[in-house]
Amino acid sequence: MTASAPASDARLLTLLAQRPGPLDSLLIHPAGGGLAQYLGVASRLARHGTVHGIRADGLLAGEEPDDSVPEMTRRYLDLVTGLPRRPNLLAGWSLGGVIAWELAARLAEDGPAPAVVLIDSFPEPESADDAVRADLLSAVERSVATLGGGRDSVRARATALAHIRAGAAHRTEVRTAGPALLVVCESEHRARQTDRWRSLADRLAVRHLDCGHFEVFDPAHQGVLLRHLDEFLTRTPPAAQEYAR
Repeated sequence: MTASAPASDARLLTLLAQRPGPLDSLLIHPAGGGLAQYLGVASRLARHGTVHGIRADGLLAGEEPDDSVPEMTRRYLDLVTGLPRRPNLLAGWSLGGVIAWELAARLAEDGPAPAVVLIDSFPEPESADDAVRADLLSAVERSVATLGGGRDSVRARATALAHIRAGAAHRTEVRTAGPALLVVCESEHRARQTDRWRSLADRLAVRHLDCGHFEVFDPAHQGVLLRHLDEFLTRTPPAAQEYAR
């Protein structure tokens, strides 16, 4: 069962960079819950304005992980509406992109639709290989191996499992009118993944990475990802102007 939201979720929100500029960007955690892999992306987005990130519940003592995309969307919407300025660009890798998409649709209900950057995200469970989910657990196991099997590693595994359940139960159905960038990795499901996002987006740009899902942020590939991001921001000035409050 999804954990009920605590009295304040402000602890989940992190200011990654504060800069003057037309963009207010928000990075959403992937499955597993952390934000560390986004440091390069955050640095690039900071050239255009302020950057916030949302980590997952469940990683610290006394927290319980969410296992529902709608619940995470609801909780994070409350955080977003409490920011000094409404974000006009949402981005996320894997599950983070799915949540970013859902948040963008909710924000568009009572204001301009923000831009969305989807980094190898899957809009439906069928478009994500079981191997991806298995590799996620393996990645979490490797990342927490240095924690010595203590409480932190137990929480990390529980959070990853909750997020896998959330992704496996969710199918993205909402559309958004804002500009969107989909960066897809090498996969036998690439065509289905791309076609499904195209069916939900009015303004979708698609770019490719010649790597696997878990190699996106490796130095050999992150440079290409950042170039795709730069191109998107250059070619879609409405993301920096039309969608600002």
